[in-house]
Amino acid sequence: MTKDIETAEQHGGEFSAKDYHDPPPAPLIDAEELTKWSFYRAVIAEFIATLLFLYVTVLTVIGYKVQTDPAKNTVDPDCGGVGILGIAWAFGGMIFILVYCIAGISGGHINPAVTFGLFVGRKVSLIRALMYMVAQCLGAICGCGLVKAFQKTYYNNYGGGANELQPGFNKGTGLGAEIIGTFVLVYTVFAATDPKRNARDSHVPVLAPLPIGFAVFMVHLATIPVTGTGINPARSFGAAVIYNKEKAWDDQWIFWVGPFIGAAAAAFYHQYILRAAAIKALGSFRSNA
Repeated sequence: MTKDIETAEQHGGEFSAKDYHDPPPAPLIDAEELTKWSFYRAVIAEFIATLLFLYVTVLTVIGYKVQTDPAKNTVDPDCGGVGILGIAWAFGGMIFILVYCIAGISGGHINPAVTFGLFVGRKVSLIRALMYMVAQCLGAICGCGLVKAFQKTYYNNYGGGANELQPGFNKGTGLGAEIIGTFVLVYTVFAATDPKRNARDSHVPVLAPLPIGFAVFMVHLATIPVTGTGINPARSFGAAVIYNKEKAWDDQWIFWVGPFIGAAAAAFYHQYILRAAAIKALGSFRSNA
């Protein structure tokens, strides 16, 4: 385990040293987790949070399309509904709310790509990562199912909130957009939850869900015109399962491969370049030899 000495400026011009210890990496397989209620509570929290996330956001997308449909409304489509800005706020705002609610229970992943990135960064075990991903996908399916149950006609007529590659963009462009968008999100997650921040930037309090929600908001502004914005395989999968149209399934691989590549790249960049985890581990090994 490595140790850094951080110095923070205090009132009166004095400086005080702060000890910082890197937390140990999560074990690859931790079977003991399966015997703890806290583990299952965390899985349930991920399921419910992803359900609520899909319910609110997909309703927002469908509502916008209904409000801007010329066949149903006489208002100017450019002035009706919440617009792309409102949709982006819905996704970012829900992530902010839900991460704030369950961060202390499960970590507030609500996204298989985030879970995968944290697994690559040795923040969660393989068992926890797999269970979270299953819970997130099931929650997404149930959330979209609720939307369809309440508004079946609108759901079927206005795309079901499913992610699809937009006209005018090829699959390479869509894949690139998903990779970069997910990189921004997962990099923000690592930076906002970095335990070293408490020692390094104790004078700058950070509410972790806020930058994470803003990252989701900004990525949606950039990529809604390209892919409808996935950056969350559970969100894309749940909508595709309930909508169940060919186009949504044809492009589905983009919304899994892209986010997982982006998440792995963000985890590697933060942990092994910015935090130099590999160099620290080597130095610790040499000092103990």
